[in-house]
This record gives sequence, C-alpha cells and structure tokens, in this order.
Amino acid sequence: MLDKIIKAYDIRGLVKNEITPEFSFSVGVAFAKFLEYEREPATIVIGEDMRSSSASLAKAFCDGVTSQGMDAIRIGLASTDMLYFASGKLNLPAIMFTASHNPAKYNGMKLCKSGARPIGQESGLLLIKEFIEKGIPISTRPVGKVTSKDLLSEYVDYLIKQFPKKTFSKQKLKVVIDAGNGMAGFTAPAVMSKLNVELYPMYFELDGNFPNHEANPIEPENLKDLQKKVKKEKADIGLAFDGDADRCFLIDERGELVNPSALTALIAVSELKKNPKSTIIYNLISSKTVPEVIAENKGVAVRSRVGHSYIKNLMAETGAIFAGEHSGHFYFKNFWKADSGMLAALYALAELMNTDKTLSELLQPYNRYFSSGEINSKVKNSQKSIMAIKKKYEGKHQIDELDGLTISTDQWWFNLRASNTEPLLRLNVEADTPKLMAKIRDEVLTQIKR
Repeated sequence: MLDKIIKAYDIRGLVKNEITPEFSFSVGVAFAKFLEYEREPATIVIGEDMRSSSASLAKAFCDGVTSQGMDAIRIGLASTDMLYFASGKLNLPAIMFTASHNPAKYNGMKLCKSGARPIGQESGLLLIKEFIEKGIPISTRPVGKVTSKDLLSEYVDYLIKQFPKKTFSKQKLKVVIDAGNGMAGFTAPAVMSKLNVELYPMYFELDGNFPNHEANPIEPENLKDLQKKVKKEKADIGLAFDGDADRCFLIDERGELVNPSALTALIAVSELKKNPKSTIIYNLISSKTVPEVIAENKGVAVRSRVGHSYIKNLMAETGAIFAGEHSGHFYFKNFWKADSGMLAALYALAELMNTDKTLSELLQPYNRYFSSGEINSKVKNSQKSIMAIKKKYEGKHQIDELDGLTISTDQWWFNLRASNTEPLLRLNVEADTPKLMAKIRDEVLTQIKR
C-alpha cells in the first residue's frame, strides 16, 4: 500500500482504507524521526483543508508527533500556500492535509522542512516510508505540547507587501473568483478585502464534497460556470483555484481561458524589471514563448522537469527569482521558493490595475503558438506506450527524455509523461499553427490508443 500512496511529491490515497487516522498517526511518528535525523527544529506546523476527514487526520498526526516528544503548532484551516507561509515565517517543518484537486473520497499530506523546503521521494519521503515499515521505538521523552495559531491576517499582509504601496488602490476592477468550494473560499475574501476590487464570489462555501464541480481547474468542464459569470458581469478577470488553492487559472474579459504559460511570461517580465539578468525557471511543458520572452528581457531561462520538489531544488541551485509551471503552479523566491496561486493572481491584478488594456490585450504578446492543453489518456502500461511512440519518431526528430518523452522540431513539439498519481499518460502539444498542432495531437493520440 505504501508504494501506491507515497507519490513523487506527496502522500495521497483513499480515505476509507488508505489514508486513515491510524496511518496518519504512523506518519506523525515517522516524520518526527525523520526530522530528528535531519536535525530539523523539534516543532511541526500542521494545516488542514476543508475535507471532512482532514481534521481527524491532522489530530492523529499531531498525536503521533507529540508522542515522540516533539511540539506541534496547529494553524487550522489553511490553503497550501498559507501552510508554506507558516513554515517560512516560523522557519519550522510543516505538513498540510489535503488531496488538492482530487475528488472527495481522497485525502493526503504535503510535507516540507523548515523554510518551506520541499520533501519529495528522493528528499525524504522514501526514508519516511522506511521508518513506517520498520516501526519506531516508543519514545521515553515527555509528550510534546500542542498550541494553536491564527496566521490568516499575517499571510494576507505578507502577500500584499510583495508589491509597491498603492499598487492595488488604482482603478477598480471587477473580479470573479471560483473557489470550487475549496480553500480559496477561506483565503480569497481576506485578500480581496485589501484591494480596490468589486468581488463576485462563486462557490466560496467550504465543502469537501465539492457539490458544484470538482476543484480541478485544469479540466475545461470545471471552468464553464466561471466563464459564464465573467461574461455576464462584464468582469475584468476571472480566477479559478484548485481545492487547496495553491494553483490558479485565469479567465480573461472575453470568458476565455488564459494559457498558464502566458501568465508565466507576464510575471517573468515583471520580475526581470525589478531584478535584471536574473534566472527564471520554466517546466518542459511550458510554451516556447516563455524562454523567448525571458531572453528578450535579458533574463536567464532554465528548463526543468515537472514537479514542485524538482522546481524548488533547482531554484535553490540556480538562485532563480521565479518559476512557472504550465499546470498553474507559480513559485517565488520571496515566498521561500514555494508556490502560491494567490500571489500569482495578485501579479495579474497588479498589471491590470496599472494599464488601460484589457487582460487579453495585456497577454496578447505572450500568445505566439498554439497548444493542445493537457490531454489525459488511460493506459495499461505507461512505459510501454511511451517506448512505442519513441520508436516511431526515433532518428527523425530531436528526442529529449528529461521528463517522460519530448519530441521536437522547429515547427512543433510534444511531451508525453506518465502521471505520478493516476494510471494516465499526459500529452501536451504545441505548434506554429492550429492545423499543425491538431495534426500532431491526433497522430500521437492514435498511437497511444493502439
């Protein structure tokens, strides 16, 4: 079971028989041992999302931690980026109980070291797994203390302070936000109350059963309500968050989805104005536009594989000031190299408030190519499918295996990766023209289905 639920970047599984309070207690014990092994501080910050199982899982984990003599600070309801804020500000290791965008029957855990430093398989999860398997001796230390701390207002103030004074007091914007009954329903009201915006909230009621739609904005079906609302209210922008609100997707004033790579490029330009010649990271399924824009603005573009632990480690190695993933994750050096959907949204709002352009006009220079978006296909054997497609293109095109399989020419590229959490192959295609993009997309999909 551990092999199934301990993923590349987090722990995730079914509440009924995988992510149980008993298991959560074991993770608490193992995490305490891991932190002792790593010589980390002996206090752990614990946050939780709105799922009905999160509170009991957090309590069981807390009992596991304190049984080993470590202290715990419970911050209660939080978005994942608010948990990273707590870890960074307090310089303590932390855990977030969430299954992000997954359906209600799932839950999980995202862990980090002090200063919001990531823990992935290679950087700790496999060792934690080993500790769970072997068991930890009963501690002879006194049981640790548990305290509570409300960090919402400090989190909001920190985000706002990343921008010059009066940035958000200029022209008033009409903003529609779809929280998907997730944690943005908790954080967005506190953030937006500080800005000169007219807010139109959608599905702000915290409900881990997701009664309106799944809190997964990467699926077009889950954006339809927001798109209609933006057009109905003649809003300037729409924001869609996933369940734990660490990802953000934008809808422009026409009701159309903004390519996440265009937002990466917009933020990159803004950051390079403040920090000339700096390094910016983009993942390998981002548009070709991103490295082009970074180079045009005299920055250094560095390509990364997909995944927050890889991105954060690469940011530390290169000193990068910002990183963007095509999946809607955006990472900031001034946010402990962690990702924040809300901070990315604030960059878009800041740019809109300081221009007379619409959002689509503002982003037009960053929409140079045509992409398929991410297309998921269920397969029996991911690696077998990838190898068959590699064989078809081998010797004819450029091949890159940094993360999955990337095949490219001067006119198009595609990337095929196995999901880390589901039995899926993820396909992304980009080309110079819509017709060419459709041709390559259909060609690869046909191969996958064979």
